[in-house]
Amino acid sequence: MNTVEWIAAGLGLANIALLVRRSVWNFPFGIAMVALYFFVFFEAKLYGEAGLQVFFLAAQVWGWVLWVRAGGGETRVPVRRLDVFSRMLWLVATVALTLNLGWVMHKFTDASLPYADAAIAGASIAAQVLLAYRRIENWVLWIAIDLGSIGVYVYKDLWPTVVLYLVMLTMSVLGLREWIAAEKAQNAREREREAAAAIA
Repeated sequence: MNTVEWIAAGLGLANIALLVRRSVWNFPFGIAMVALYFFVFFEAKLYGEAGLQVFFLAAQVWGWVLWVRAGGGETRVPVRRLDVFSRMLWLVATVALTLNLGWVMHKFTDASLPYADAAIAGASIAAQVLLAYRRIENWVLWIAIDLGSIGVYVYKDLWPTVVLYLVMLTMSVLGLREWIAAEKAQNAREREREAAAAIA
């Protein structure tokens, strides 16, 4: 399975590099990556993360459609932030999903690290949906997920995936910076358009 894991890790690097650049072409790499990681995680008895790959596959296709529509023919998409109330809703929903999924895996499966696995899975679902909607906060969640995942994968001896997540952690920090800068540039352009319209 090591070769499959290395291929999946390589696809993941291409996926996140394109995500940082807000390119719609991240999705084909993401689709191939999650398909392979289903088998990697299932073999490692990380059932929450294996199941998560099925969700990711559907979310990648859905996200690709949303990004193409949002881009209006451009390969780079605009980004936005959540309001405070929406952030609180996402936090509560993510914690509830994590606790329930962790309990189910602990009670009904032989899952290794059920609550840690569930925390990564629950936060990843939230982050992937926020990513599809192009919300900047997705990167904050991915940073937390990367940190937690590194610990789990070290414990499970999934070394190619550890390397991938160390790189993904760095790229998630870069993604957060890039998307914040993109939002500021968008806001500046919007203010210029409004000023020009007011003068006209």
